[in-house]
Order: sequence, then C-alpha cells, then structure tokens
Amino acid sequence: MNVLLILGHPRTDSFCAALADSYREGAREAGVDVRELAVADLEFDPDVHTECPSDQPLEDDLREAEREIERADHLVFVYPNWWGTMPARLKGFFDRLFRPGFAFSFYDEGEGSGHEELLDDKTAELIVTMDVPPRIYRWILRQPGNHALKRATLGYAGVRTTRVTNLGSVEDSTLEQREEWLERVRELGRSLETGPESQLSQAKRTATTWLKALRPQFYPMAWIAYTIGALAAVGSSSVFASGAYWLGLGFLVFLEAATVLSNEYVDYETDRENTFAGPFTGGSRVLVDGELSFGALRSGIAAVLTGAAAFGGAVLVVGHGSTAAMAGLMGVLAVLALGYTIPPLKLVYRTLGELDVAVTHSIGVLLCGFVFLGGAWDDPLPWLLGLPFLLSVLPSITLAGVPDAAADRVADKETVAVRFGIDGAATMAAATAVLAALIGALWQLLDVVPGYGPVIYLGVVHALVLVWLLRRRLEIQAGAQRIDVLMLASLSYITWFGVVPLVGLL
Repeated sequence: MNVLLILGHPRTDSFCAALADSYREGAREAGVDVRELAVADLEFDPDVHTECPSDQPLEDDLREAEREIERADHLVFVYPNWWGTMPARLKGFFDRLFRPGFAFSFYDEGEGSGHEELLDDKTAELIVTMDVPPRIYRWILRQPGNHALKRATLGYAGVRTTRVTNLGSVEDSTLEQREEWLERVRELGRSLETGPESQLSQAKRTATTWLKALRPQFYPMAWIAYTIGALAAVGSSSVFASGAYWLGLGFLVFLEAATVLSNEYVDYETDRENTFAGPFTGGSRVLVDGELSFGALRSGIAAVLTGAAAFGGAVLVVGHGSTAAMAGLMGVLAVLALGYTIPPLKLVYRTLGELDVAVTHSIGVLLCGFVFLGGAWDDPLPWLLGLPFLLSVLPSITLAGVPDAAADRVADKETVAVRFGIDGAATMAAATAVLAALIGALWQLLDVVPGYGPVIYLGVVHALVLVWLLRRRLEIQAGAQRIDVLMLASLSYITWFGVVPLVGLL
C-alpha cells in the first residue's frame, strides 16, 4: 500500500507537523511505503483566476503533488481546524488541484448528465487538531470542516474517508496530553498493517452495503398484504401468536430478498446506463458503484434462497392450511417473483413486469397469509381484498419505469414506459388508480369485505389528485428527470388499500 501523508498546516514547525512525523513513524513500522507532502513548502497560487480551474496551468509543485496523489492508495491529511474548517492554504490546494479532468469529469449521456469520480480507487483519513473540545465540535457545531472535506471534496472525487481523528483542545493541553496524542497517532500509522480502516469500520461498511442492496423500502408493502390475509383467515389479532404466521413471514422476507438481489444482478447493464436512479428506481447501485462484486452478490442470492427454502419447509410442517395448497402457492409465488428478471420468464422484458410486481405484492402474499393460517385458496374473500390492492400498486410500479425508460430501452427491456411511451404509462397509472378507488368504494358501499370503513372514500380524492399530478408532472419525456413527487403520491396511494383494511381487521 502506498501512503501519501499531506501536512496541511501553513507552518512546518507546528504540532500538526509533529503528529505527521508520528504517523509516518508508525506507518513505516507497519511496513508501509509512506511519502510526504507539506502544503506550506509548495510554491503555487492558491486562487483560481480562470472560469474553470482546469484552464489555469499548474505550477511545477502542483504537478508533482498531482503525480503523488495518483500514485497513492491512501491519503492522510493532517491539519488544524481554524474557524470550523481547514486553513486557507490547504483550501487553495484543493481549489487548484481537485479540478475537472483530475479529480472528476462531467458527462452528458442520453438526455441526462452527471459527473464521474476519477479518484475512486483511493481511501483517506483526516487527523485534525482544534482548540474547541472535539465533543463540542462534533455534537454542537456538527463538524462542518470534516464534512466539507470528507463529503463535498474527497467524496465528490470518489475518495472514501475511512477514519477521522479529532484532537483537542490543543490550546489547553498539557505536555502529557500531547504525548498521548502523538502516541495515538503513531498507533494509527501502525494500524495500516491490516489496512486503512479498522475491522469494526469494515464490518459496519459491509453491513451498510448489504442493507442498501436488500432495499428495505420494498418489504413493508408485502408485510401489509400478508398480514391482511392472515387476519382475514383467523378473524382476530391472535394471528401474531401463531408460529405459522412468523414462519410464513420469514419465507416472504427471504423470497423478497432473493428477488431484489437477483434483479440487481440481472439489471446491471440497465442500472449502469441509468442517470436518474432514486430510492425506488434504478437499483441500489451497489454493483454499479463497485460496493459489491458479482461473486459476492451471487453468494448473497444463494444464501437468501436457502433461507426462503428453509422457512418454506417449516411452513409446510406447522402451517394450518392444506399442504398441497401451501406448497403450490409458495412455488407459484417464487416463480413469479424471481421470474421478474431471471430467464426464462424475464417478465419485465415482455411488458409483464409491472403486472407481475402488482400481483406478487398484493394478491400473491395476501393469499399466503390466508392459506398459511388455515384459509382455502379458492375462498373469494382474499381475492376480493386483494383486487383493489393490486390495482393500487400498478400506478407506482408503472411510473417507476419512467426515469428508467432510456436505460431500459438500451437494454431491450420492454416496460410499459418503453413499449407505450410516457403517455401510455401515464394513462395506465391514472386508469388503475381510479379503478382501485372505485372498487374500494364499491366494496365499502356493498359491505363486500371486512376491514373497510367510510375512510376508504378518501381514496377517491387521492386518485383524482394523482390523476391531476400525472397530467401536470408528466409533461416531460421519458428519462428526462426524476419524478420523486409523483412516486411519493403513487406510493402513498397504496395506503388506502393496505393500511385501511389492515387496521380494520385488527
């Protein structure tokens, strides 16, 4: 590992310089190749005088600094915190050096634009001295300087900051305290023997990455539908004391995880082309951003499929429904869920993806809850409860394809937005929203199913608002921008046909 130690203090005889020396000694004891750079020794103009920093020629010292940064695997910045942030000369160093073409680049792709991180093969850590107590700086002042460098500067260039060490208050410190800090920083250098971040930090980052890949925002909808089915079968909240309920929920959670991860794997090319990814569109980006490898994702898919099989087997043992019905239902649901992107079905490539998601996340899981808790699959009750739920899901899943349309088209994915265009997607979303509201109101009016109340009529108002938003917001071309307002309106619309009957059945 090549380490570049950058002293950002404008004086080379400062306590920061002593800390840098201690870090270097520790790193060399760990067998790490360390090079040093003192910003104070560099001859350069810290001000940008041209319209773009890349238009201003670099001085020789900055060119050498650029070469050192390119060579390094790990960057270590040692500097004082002045007025909440870094010294002016260090800021000028970043202003001049972290410019387009070196730290990042801009691009125009299709109908979108963005920036590419050019230093994403590097890590960094910050060692910061200050005269304010670190606890005050962190919890009261909220670390403005640390966040600016970590996120807005290094992060924008793709450099991942693995560790931040705040030391202070320096002004009030004793000789013994400074000696302790010097030894602490020496230990930070020695720790490079096992890599630029601690085992705890690595574990946290791995857990966060997998949580991101699993996309937990998709699970509540399935849980709501499943619980509605279970409550409809039992008729009371005693369902939550049933082992069959929890084992069935475990099966669905693992199946959802397998679906999400397999979609991530198969949709890699589409996601890479997508410049308008959001919380519910464009994938989790863990493959695109290199946070997980294809091998790791394959292992994850195998693990959650094993979990789904284990919970499914347990359901067959303790479930209250017909064994044949429970096994058949789990099999059909698994085929439909995984077949969203996985061959040979690849339903999303055949303009059936939206319907597939709506069916599996409404009637499909609702039937599971109903049958696992003793109901019969051919009882009309779960189908009637699931119909407006299914229709209410279609607007959001259809609109989710709008920002992805350009990338999906390149990948030959035939979503509704690709096949029928923006107007077709808007028409389907509006029609299914209105139809869901009308059926829900009809069920309440005729007292067809339990759980509904007069509040369901408000779903009609929400549907009309959604139609108005569709007419107003979708005066755009597919892929031209994110549609977060529409997504929020369509996702919250599902509440009327999920939460209302769920609460009514409790």
